Amino acid sequence: MAEPRVLHVITDPRARGAQRLARDLHAELLRRGGPSELTALHPHRDADPADPTPVLGPSRHHPATLRALRRAAARADVVVAHGSSTLQACALALFAARTPFVYVNIGDPRHWTASPARRLRVGALLHRAAVVAAISPHAAEVLRERFRLPARRLRTLPNARPADRFRPAADPAERAAARAALGLPADGPLIAWVGALSPEKRPDLALAAHAALPAGTHLALAGEGPLRAGLAPGPGVHLLGPLADPAPLYRAADLLLLTSDSEGVPGVLIEAALAGLPAVATDVGWVSDVVRPGETGLLVPPGDPAALAAALRTLLDDPAARAAHGAAARAHARARFDLDVVTTGWQDLLREVAAR
Repeated sequence: MAEPRVLHVITDPRARGAQRLARDLHAELLRRGGPSELTALHPHRDADPADPTPVLGPSRHHPATLRALRRAAARADVVVAHGSSTLQACALALFAARTPFVYVNIGDPRHWTASPARRLRVGALLHRAAVVAAISPHAAEVLRERFRLPARRLRTLPNARPADRFRPAADPAERAAARAALGLPADGPLIAWVGALSPEKRPDLALAAHAALPAGTHLALAGEGPLRAGLAPGPGVHLLGPLADPAPLYRAADLLLLTSDSEGVPGVLIEAALAGLPAVATDVGWVSDVVRPGETGLLVPPGDPAALAAALRTLLDDPAARAAHGAAARAHARARFDLDVVTTGWQDLLREVAAR
């Protein structure tokens, strides 16, 4: 039987969050010989202007966007909607269409459906999907309970990244070269923070935690967003802006810091773990799927910069423990979150949905 024709739908052409998983899954399906297309609902001013991803319309729910989505879906056997903005678009555009869609739930639905009205609306949209794919078994349970989705309509398929793209630094010389290429100091501990500079990611906590660390400790923040203008970085803080490829930063760093108030299973944690970096992270969403306390990193309560600083000091002050955590993080990520492993599960699901 031929592999099903798959259309991946992302919100916009930026390379972040749900878009990264969609891009990687699309590329891997193509590499395996399956027919796969990738399209975005609308453009974004922060997207790479050279990115070839086609855009369907002017905004996510514009009538022209929805009509173009329906036409594109007619050429596919299965549509995969990546991220919350694509859920409503696919539910509307594919109403009474022959092509089923799979919705990939990336974030924590308890966070983005806090109000009863929003919960009802999102629940109705979720029931339009042929399958809802959750990136954690804990997320699948929340979706089942919160929206009364039957078990047959739920699947657990982890977030994933290609292991070969996020390899550790081979030696100190490669780590030094990575720092130099990013304009970072050659000496001193380096903490990496990667994400959107937005309220839920709490870059302010990263700055506060760093300020409590010994002088000579560096913090590199990679990302862009609405909070950028209001950040007041102190000594040893380096604002790198958005990175098309964060892998060199992971090779340059000693630790990853995640300070979010809300997450699903963050891709940056997987990327850093594949690169052999232990993490200090807030215990939100399903971060603990990646960061196993005392084994692959340390978890602290959200919103507590003093606890973040203490956890960072614990690992920075003990190079042997840091190395052991990093090796365990890489082994865990390769076993559970490597794209090669996860794509096989996706192929099984796509064949099943196309055959219904």
